[in-house]
Amino acid sequence: MKREAYNPYLPSWEYIPDAEPYVFGDRLYVYGSHDFYNGYVFCMGDYVCWSAPIDDLGDWRYEGVIYAKTDDPLNREGKMCLYAPDVAVGPDGRYYLYYVLDKVSVVSVAVCDEPAGKYEFYGYVRYPDGTRLGEREGDEPQFDPGVLSEGNDIWLYTGFCGVGDPSRTGAMVTRLAEDMLTVREAPKFIVPGSAHAEGTEYEGHAFFEAPSIRKKGNVYYFIYSSQVMHELCYAVSDRPDAGFHYGGVIVSNCDMHIDSYKPADMPAAYGANNHGSIIEIGKKWYVFYHRHTNGTWYSRQGCAEEIEFAADGRICQAEMTSCGLNGGPLAGEGEHPAYLACNLFTSVPSVYVGGEGFPKIMQDGRDGDEEQGYIGNIQDGATTGFKYFDCRGIKKAAVTVRGYADGVFEIRTAWDGEPLARIKVEYSNVWETYEADIALPDGVYAFYITYSGAGNAALRSFALMRG
Repeated sequence: MKREAYNPYLPSWEYIPDAEPYVFGDRLYVYGSHDFYNGYVFCMGDYVCWSAPIDDLGDWRYEGVIYAKTDDPLNREGKMCLYAPDVAVGPDGRYYLYYVLDKVSVVSVAVCDEPAGKYEFYGYVRYPDGTRLGEREGDEPQFDPGVLSEGNDIWLYTGFCGVGDPSRTGAMVTRLAEDMLTVREAPKFIVPGSAHAEGTEYEGHAFFEAPSIRKKGNVYYFIYSSQVMHELCYAVSDRPDAGFHYGGVIVSNCDMHIDSYKPADMPAAYGANNHGSIIEIGKKWYVFYHRHTNGTWYSRQGCAEEIEFAADGRICQAEMTSCGLNGGPLAGEGEHPAYLACNLFTSVPSVYVGGEGFPKIMQDGRDGDEEQGYIGNIQDGATTGFKYFDCRGIKKAAVTVRGYADGVFEIRTAWDGEPLARIKVEYSNVWETYEADIALPDGVYAFYITYSGAGNAALRSFALMRG
């Protein structure tokens, strides 16, 4: 990469969850819904798009608003939110944006001649008689559309299954005609929801929401958020509309099941719902997902990790990192913003976000203010983790902190390891930098920074310096 790429991959003041990544030409485009900082519900903003060169995944460009919530005829007053979208290229070479408004059960479609131009409302997915999909008797409500375009075959994947709700069967696939709107084949169920998964291979990881579809070779990978919400799972088939078998977990936004650096059942971040997909960029594959900030469900940010496929096509679960799209560890020397933390936890385990005593990624100002993120609400026993850094000749460490806190930040290279540095901090209402010596042989490391003491601190950054 020409410049370092981080997690989150967009600026710290941008909140784009539910990512659907695509490579068009020589650029990577990410489409998603649009949360606000300090948002009080999901998806409060218009659709915006960001893109990056495929050979420089740290160089993101804001493409602007591509579709406003009031562009849909059902939402001229803007009272409904734009939920997670997807984009597909039609047989005519145009780009089609599929989405669902939060209070209706039909799929809307917009169209554009460019990947990130101004999309115009096109219509609603409908049966040949004009009835909208989701409104015919017997239809289950439509939600979270994912789309696959294969020549003249267009496959629409939808569904939402509340945990334990027997009225929702599972994820659906609907075949569309070449016009990208008309139903050619009625919905079929391909993966069960939790109320219909008992005794199946999906039990414990049944479909919840967030259907997405990708193809690798001759294998279709159906990606979805499972009933526990924090994990993206996948199912595989040699057909786009049937025969799917459970594959496993691709990523968890609290790193559950990962045992490479901690016990598998230890949550190492504060998770909640998840949504994303996989994409090949160059010769590498990545999973895109989102994390939760500000101690709520409603301010989510996009992250990505490299993934590996086993010889039999299985996807190995990805570990959450700070270096996601970078292609390797970050440079150890220098100052690193605290919002790159991939691990946040205390001595009280919690799989899900929320809790007065939990640290949280936050920012100053209002939504849209280009303020660097930081970690706030750091109380006694709180740990922030960062992975991974290539360190050479490092002899000193520093933290930049503010808040009414009187204690010590201890730096480790394992979450339960011995402290390598202890940095004393004091009460301050402005950002202050404190440093200490650190004994660190050359190598690639994770860093875990634990606060011990009184009060409540905020961490803006940490730095590693040569002697």
